[in-house]
Amino acid sequence: MSLTVSSNYIYEELDKLFPNAKCGLIYNNLFELLVSVVLSAQTTDVAVNKVTPTLFSAYPNTYSLAKAKEEDVKEIIKPIGLSNSKAKNIVALSKELVERFNGDIPKTILELESLPGVGHKTASVVMVEGYKIPAMPVDTHIFRIANRLGISKAKDVVGVEKDLKNYFEESTWCHLHHLLIAFGRNICTAKSPKCDNCPFSNICINKEHIS
Repeated sequence: MSLTVSSNYIYEELDKLFPNAKCGLIYNNLFELLVSVVLSAQTTDVAVNKVTPTLFSAYPNTYSLAKAKEEDVKEIIKPIGLSNSKAKNIVALSKELVERFNGDIPKTILELESLPGVGHKTASVVMVEGYKIPAMPVDTHIFRIANRLGISKAKDVVGVEKDLKNYFEESTWCHLHHLLIAFGRNICTAKSPKCDNCPFSNICINKEHIS
């Protein structure tokens, strides 16, 4: 990695663009956050936010969702896609939360990853968003940006996460996660990126995108 700008410069420029960047999921507690993040796989936060009010009205905590029938849950979350597997996972993880954690949401990545349907990215999001503990969840936006800006040449999320952690100060990780997602959604998009509005066009390695 050989960038011509500092990590502080990138962070500060992103913060100027999106000072109010935050999680797009609407939730009221750690239980709702965890379930919402699991549901957000391969869909949008907006889509998830449309089904969760009904879901959490019917099942407001781990104990009630643990007793739910998968078919009933599936009907509620059907609009977001993959409803079979997602219903199975959120009911199963709720059962394990009740059985193993007294209904509480664990506070370590390893414990979170031990739950059904909870991968490393989901666990990292809960750490960052729910507990404000530094972590570096890598989604498709962050993966793309890290490669375009030359922060990482890694071809998998594990490598990109490692490079991002090495490059940016740990104290910035929580807010940086939201900044990068906002940047990827609004400017450094997968198709037709808005390069004229990008403060990093001089270091972007995807020169074909720059007019």
